[in-house]
Amino acid sequence: MRGENGTLGRALVVEDAPEFRELVVSQLEAHGFEVESASDGPSAVDLARLVMPDVIVLDIGLPGMDGIEVCRQVRTFSDAYVVMLTGRDDEIDKLVGLSVGADDYMTKPFSPRELVARVQAMLRRPRNGSGPSGEERRVGDLAIDIGTREVRAGGEEVDLTKIEFDLLAILTDHPKQVLTRSQLLERVWGADRFGDDHVVDVHMSSLRRKLGDDPKSPRYIRTVRGVGYRLVETSDR
Repeated sequence: MRGENGTLGRALVVEDAPEFRELVVSQLEAHGFEVESASDGPSAVDLARLVMPDVIVLDIGLPGMDGIEVCRQVRTFSDAYVVMLTGRDDEIDKLVGLSVGADDYMTKPFSPRELVARVQAMLRRPRNGSGPSGEERRVGDLAIDIGTREVRAGGEEVDLTKIEFDLLAILTDHPKQVLTRSQLLERVWGADRFGDDHVVDVHMSSLRRKLGDDPKSPRYIRTVRGVGYRLVETSDR
């Protein structure tokens, strides 16, 4: 993917620590990105609306407005990829951040080169996928419309992020098969995505929470310990 001026795309880096922000900006620029930066939440939202970046590197802990609220607001007008940065190895931060529309996360400290590699991999995969119009799949009272990317559980619409929908759709592609975390990572994030496959578990936890699916007594998605996930079959119920 290349922008109109020959760059790999526009990136927005949102980080309140000047030295770290400058390091990430310089790495992205060195790899061909056109980069803007912000140091607080409100400025990040305004800048995202102005420059319409392809990807946003977004720290969770920001002055003025935290990264989770920034992501929530940006999602009302932008489909940019969002990578959340957190200084704590805290799954709650990651899960909440991903549930408002972030695509990936990284825990500090990390290699800026790895961040750039993840961003490059994101931009190589298509952002908006869709299946045949009108194709609907069912798992119990869960209805998944592949064409419109709408999901209803018990007749109620469920608001999923792109990655949550993609995970659910891929499971319905293989209703009797256990898909490993590595397989899900490759099919949703792309074959060149590297790093911790725990990101699959974080998105899957958020997906289940939105569906009201209890992992201890699942109605839709079953965990196969040590392997991955599969859909709940009629015989499981």
